Parts: sequence; C-alpha cells; structure tokens
Amino acid sequence: MLKDITLGQYYPTKSQIHSLDARTKLLATLLIMVSIFVINQFWPYAILILLLLAVTMISKIPVSYVMKGLKPLRWIILFTFIVNLFFVQGDNIVWSFGILKISDLGLRTAIFMAIRLTLLVVGTSLLTLTTSPIALTDGIENACSPLKKIGFPAHEMAMMMTIALRFIPTLLDETDKIMKAQMSRGADFESKNIMNRAKNMVPLLIPLFVSAFRRADELAMAMEARCYRGGDGRTKMKVSKLGRNDLIADFVMIAYLLFTIASRFIRLI
Repeated sequence: MLKDITLGQYYPTKSQIHSLDARTKLLATLLIMVSIFVINQFWPYAILILLLLAVTMISKIPVSYVMKGLKPLRWIILFTFIVNLFFVQGDNIVWSFGILKISDLGLRTAIFMAIRLTLLVVGTSLLTLTTSPIALTDGIENACSPLKKIGFPAHEMAMMMTIALRFIPTLLDETDKIMKAQMSRGADFESKNIMNRAKNMVPLLIPLFVSAFRRADELAMAMEARCYRGGDGRTKMKVSKLGRNDLIADFVMIAYLLFTIASRFIRLI
C-alpha cells in the first residue's frame, strides 16, 4: 500500500512540463485548486479532467502511475462520499430505507466532493511529479521573495516545505522496512479488528519516530557541516528565468480560470 503513495515523489524524465519554471507550475496548481472549488456544475469538471490528462500525457508520466496516488486515499474519498450522501438533505427524496434517506441534493453533493478530492490529489501530485525538490524550493522562494520586504522568511519557509515533501517518500520507505521487520516477528497489520490493528501500530510508530528524529538530526548536522546559514547573502549557480513556454502556460491557465468563473453562469447539466 505504501508504494502506492506518489505524493512528494519526483518522476525523473524529460518533457516540456518538466522544463517549465517551478513558479509557473506553482501558479498552475494554485489556479487548478481554485477552479476546483469555483466549479458548480459537472460539465466543467470534464474539461478539467481532459486538461489534467493532457498535462499528464505531455509530461510523459504514465496515467496509471498518477492514478496510483489515489489508491491510499480511496477510503477517505469513499467516507466523504457516504457522509455527504446520507447527511445532506434536500427536498426531493430519491431513495429511502428506514431512517436512511438519499436526496437529490445529497447525491449531487456527494459526487461533487468525490470529484473534488480526486482532482485535488491528481493536480497537486502532478506538481511534485514534474518538479525536482531543488527546483521546487527555488520556485517557492522566488514566488515569495516580494514578501521579504515585510520580513517574511521566504527562504526558510521554502526550505522547510521542500524538506517536508522530500521526506515523505523516505519515511514511506522506512515505514515499509519496519512493517516487514515487525511482520517477520509475527505482527499483524492487516487484522480486520480495528483495536488489534491500532495496538499493532504501536511497535511501528515508535521506531518510525526514532528514525525520523535521527534523520532530521543527521540532516541538520550535514547542513551545518556545509556552512548553511539560511538565505541571507546566498547566491545560486543557476538563476531561474521565465521562458516563452512559461508565459504560454500562464496565459492558458489564467484563461482557464476565467472560463471556469464564466461557467458558473452557463447552465448545461
């Protein structure tokens, strides 16, 4: 299951999406997230799905690899769907059994929330899959650099976010190793009893926390050994610049957001 988590992982390959500036991909991800919550009909979601599919194809990342990231979150999506299905009440009841009732508004809201969560995961996964951790750090820092004038620690925040994303696959690998070691000793992590499964997680979490603190300490020592002192006076070997493809991508995404806002007033489905 842990191998199915693709959030925070980088898919190394050469494509036009990979070569875009990190700021462009950050802006595109932000606009996609905004558009997901702006959309109030089903048909604009079909266009967004086609857009994400086109980006996936251009980035040369297998669609199955991107969709694999949804597998660990399928229970959260299913839980959200069920909660909205039965607890959002509308005027028209389409199904009822005892105290259980499903209204047309509840069904619509449940489908909306499932689509939104799915597209959020896919949209944010494409950012990390096509952007290396170093490029992502530079992109976040450059995007937040105007805030430095009011004392905002842009470099420190970008470094902190990138390290957190970078450590996700590392911690997953560590968790997988610890699980296999504990299973060889008889631990059962697939028990259907929730209480037993919770108890079995204790010998997994303690070594995982110890490993995480040890890795954080090793990283801090490595950064100090390389004389890292934060972003003040720090220069870069490669200064990122926005190219023609970045401007085209920004134009397309801004046009898409405007179209999404306009779609709220176009009733088709």
